[in-house]
Amino acid sequence: MGKSFREHLEQDEVLVCDGAMGTMLYSKGIYINRCFDELNLSNPVMVKDVHLDYLKSGADIIETNTFGANWFKLEPHGLEGRLYEINFQGVKIAREAAGDKAFVAGSIGPLGRPIEPIGHLSQEEARQAFYDQAKAQFEGGVDLFILETFKDINEIHQALLAVKDVCDLPVIAQMAFTDEGKTAYGVSPEEVVRKLEGWGADVVGINCSTGPEGVWKAIQEMARVSDIPLSAQPNAGFPQLVQGRLLYLASPEYFAEYAKRFIQSGVRIVGGCCGTTPAHIRAIRTAVKALRPSRQLVEVKVVEVEEKVLQVKKPAEKSKLGEKLGKKFVVSIEMNPPRGPDFSKVVEGARRIKVAGVDAVNIPDGPRASARMSPLALATILESKVGIETILHYTCRDRNILGMQSDLLGAHALGLRNILIVTGDPPKLGDYPTATAVFDVDSIGLVRIANNLNNGTDLAGNPIGAATSFHIGVGANPGAISFEEEISRLKQKIEAGAEYILTQPVFDIKLLEKLLDGIKEYKIPVLAGILPLVSYRNAEFLHNEVPGMSIPKTVRDRMQRADSGEEAKKVGVQIAQEVLQEVKNMVQGVYLMPPFGRYEVALEVVEVLK
Repeated sequence: MGKSFREHLEQDEVLVCDGAMGTMLYSKGIYINRCFDELNLSNPVMVKDVHLDYLKSGADIIETNTFGANWFKLEPHGLEGRLYEINFQGVKIAREAAGDKAFVAGSIGPLGRPIEPIGHLSQEEARQAFYDQAKAQFEGGVDLFILETFKDINEIHQALLAVKDVCDLPVIAQMAFTDEGKTAYGVSPEEVVRKLEGWGADVVGINCSTGPEGVWKAIQEMARVSDIPLSAQPNAGFPQLVQGRLLYLASPEYFAEYAKRFIQSGVRIVGGCCGTTPAHIRAIRTAVKALRPSRQLVEVKVVEVEEKVLQVKKPAEKSKLGEKLGKKFVVSIEMNPPRGPDFSKVVEGARRIKVAGVDAVNIPDGPRASARMSPLALATILESKVGIETILHYTCRDRNILGMQSDLLGAHALGLRNILIVTGDPPKLGDYPTATAVFDVDSIGLVRIANNLNNGTDLAGNPIGAATSFHIGVGANPGAISFEEEISRLKQKIEAGAEYILTQPVFDIKLLEKLLDGIKEYKIPVLAGILPLVSYRNAEFLHNEVPGMSIPKTVRDRMQRADSGEEAKKVGVQIAQEVLQEVKNMVQGVYLMPPFGRYEVALEVVEVLK
């Protein structure tokens, strides 16, 4: 194109970027369950045709068909081994189409998995994944990189660092914003532009998520605090389902009018994202042909903000359980939700448990990935009908971030205070192995979400009015295969806001001692898990087939000698009582898991405390 990309920026020239690749491939019959990036290998002609259509419409920049060509998004399609090939070929196709008439921008999108501190994926792993993608595109011959549709400022930081590790080509760094004008994790446009500029991005911008109006508002916020070149690539409005197909209905003419507003607000690069077509890009090209970006004065404001001190409640102020822990030895018994709508037997069992003096009941969330009554519903029923305190288990498996926050706010409104946050068993272990697992976050991330609510904000940083007062618990496995990783994750949970711990069933006291020693500096209450065995077959099944369960051979041998029936039940209770006696001076309570809903067995175990 004669001048380099950076020279165009220095001369305040407007550049038009292309529009949606996925929308065009979708319109050509490629359905959304396909890996669009793989078309670089199986149908390069179709991809090239899309590029050519955008070039004919006046695009100065075309993006490679590599938005999701990272290890984590390719792996579900069995394509992780072809990552380099897909990215390299994506650049080659775009270069063949563009020639020397347009810049080729290497497209890199989010990994599709949340990274720490919200998710389990480390920043180092994320950076390496971005590095591998960027290296392939650089060796393919891109002119610049475009990091787009990021919602997490920490993730785009790792992507930017990875590109800088590969080369010194220009980088456009774009994030997606919600209708409220912040990222999904609550970062404002002003903070985004300041951070990305400080980290070395050449252009900072906004794409996807919202239509032109929302992007324009956020761009204005950026322009007020920075003079870095800006970019804008909004969606063509919001999608609608029309005769089974997702369609974006914002017209090219409407889009072009906003393109003018973008340029008047200081934008140097304007294009489109989801739902935009060559017709939209053609309209933009016509609208901005004679325009030059305006230079707005960067505002520097000093605002005195009245600091509001939020009084976060202590555990003893949140629930009766929180008050009891540390003052008395606490006993909790697990009660599985029923498989159907009839909860009468569970209510009857809870009444017996309450009369026996048990402090609380645990309500698992889809144990072993089975479909059962909502634990939130059952916990509400038991607290209202029986008057016994509950510990609501909540997994990350079945709901996205929006659903999790909604559920937690609803639980709090219903009066539930004790929650036990666990990652959850994957569906393939349960009754519906093909069910979709969400896992937007793991238990560490969900603890942070709950702790945010306790501090008066949602995950996006939006105030929620009155803060919640959840008493936040987490799980731990003394017999974990990787003990070091278990302790590391447990410490992260505590630092994220966990206030008590429930362990997996304990059969080996030395393993529990090791776990407690690993977190001794935190002085956090622990309830040791106890599971009364009912037969040798039961012991073998739990040891060999249930995730996280480890039963020593000595215990299994005792159950083998008893085999089954009343004798086996008696031996199982004896073993559980022995464990209880040994741990009662080590922990602040116990959490009993009666087999097959036999609450009388759990009550028999705790008789030893009287």
